Amino acid sequence: MTASPTVDDDTRVLLVLTNLPDHDTATALATALVEARLVACANVLAPCTSVYRWRGAIETAPEVPVLLKTTAARYAALEAAIRARHPYELPEIVAVPVERGLDAYLAWVGTETRLVSS
Repeated sequence: MTASPTVDDDTRVLLVLTNLPDHDTATALATALVEARLVACANVLAPCTSVYRWRGAIETAPEVPVLLKTTAARYAALEAAIRARHPYELPEIVAVPVERGLDAYLAWVGTETRLVSS
């Protein structure tokens, strides 16, 4: 029997979801997060229509979903950066743990989000 590799916050990969009101805002956020090494990769997806309840009323709005790949170690800083740049009063920020994936890709996420010494 082989032992499972140890998974800690430096290596545990998360998929973080958020939505922005338009493509330009989504791309600007994605770029800033990659530049800051808070995410290894950001996918700005095609616009969608979101339907939700807000302050007692049913709302419908076009939104641009963004998928962000990071590690658990970087999540708090990532959440703070999204909140600081996000135009919504209450942005969707949902993190889902990645249970499985290509080992080399998951290692790359860890490498790209590691803080670099100056």
